[in-house]
Amino acid sequence: MKISDQKNSVTPQIGGYLVAIALSTGLTLTAIRTFPRVFLPTDNKQITQNESQVLVNTNTPRIAKVPLNADSFVATAVEKIGPAVVRIDTERTVERNLPNFFNDPFFRRFFGEDSFPQFPKEYQQRGQGSGFITDSSGTILTNAHVVKGADTVTVKLKDGRSFEGEVRGLDEPSDLAVIKIDGENLPVAPLGNSEQVKVGDWAIAVGNPLGLDNTVTLGIVSSLNRASSEVGIPDKRLDFIQTDAAINPGNSGGPLLNSQGEVIGINTAIRADGQGIGFAIPIDEAKVIQEKLAKGETIPRPYIGVRMITLTPEIIERFNKNPNSLIQLPNTGGVLIAQVIPSSPAAKSGLRRGDVITEIDGQKITTAEELQNIVQESQIGKPLQITVRRGSETQTFSVSPGELQDAS
Repeated sequence: MKISDQKNSVTPQIGGYLVAIALSTGLTLTAIRTFPRVFLPTDNKQITQNESQVLVNTNTPRIAKVPLNADSFVATAVEKIGPAVVRIDTERTVERNLPNFFNDPFFRRFFGEDSFPQFPKEYQQRGQGSGFITDSSGTILTNAHVVKGADTVTVKLKDGRSFEGEVRGLDEPSDLAVIKIDGENLPVAPLGNSEQVKVGDWAIAVGNPLGLDNTVTLGIVSSLNRASSEVGIPDKRLDFIQTDAAINPGNSGGPLLNSQGEVIGINTAIRADGQGIGFAIPIDEAKVIQEKLAKGETIPRPYIGVRMITLTPEIIERFNKNPNSLIQLPNTGGVLIAQVIPSSPAAKSGLRRGDVITEIDGQKITTAEELQNIVQESQIGKPLQITVRRGSETQTFSVSPGELQDAS
């Protein structure tokens, strides 16, 4: 074979090798570009923005890493306010009411003086509640029912100090009271804003339930603006914060906190027939009342003197179908007067049981809460024009609200 023939045969083989190498290199580069995490080492700290978005959108569960020594927000909140929460011990003298026959001379002569046990006419009643210090001068906010009628009030701090407390002011319709103690370096509870509270927010109750000092319970805000009539205490003038944080006897007057450890309410009411339901006075309302009570001032409470029921279609139908009913309710709705308090402004103006209030000063009334709010915002002695349906007639009465304290 000629040398030229050998060169011609080798040339196609070399070209084939080059083509194969080129194809192999191209396929490898394509694979690396397509699957870089498989073929190339990666640094977990250097992830592109697109890749991080892909990782977030995957369905793979992610477990957050929490430091083992991290405090919970509850612990932080309680540490912030705990020293300012106080225990309040009270004593009051109570007269013992004995049956009349114990003092009847006839029975004493008949049975003999020695046959009747000798009961003391008075005894000491002890009570307990909670409260919290609102300023460094020693002002304490608590519930009115905790200190009402108390002869002595003793305030105990978490650090072991004990003080004699002076009741500066008390307002039963709001169930708030102010106590003053004299001390140095007093811890102060940070006050929050109840207007910013939302349903579902964390709620932390702190107090001394059942004599168990410095107890903390956790829940959420279950509802807002819960009227006192709904709660079952119509003699109060309040819209409560409802919570499922455990509140027991002894918690009364203690603070309800948000997750930042700020006071958003004062624990006050417990439904005996409910579980996991507690109520607190919004702190914004308490701030205004506290300032007046601390100065020894009374809180004006306008009232007209009626007990009322919001009329619903169901109530109207049931009432009108009752054969023993002496009156027929209008289908227009309104607020039914269920009782008129004797000698009250309503009684003096001519309002009667069975009247249906439909308007006050030209404003339509559909619920008892609306009527209560209008009266509460009115001025004592300034007449209100109250329109009622009485049977088939519509009448208007001029009612001048009185002072609630004067009625008791």
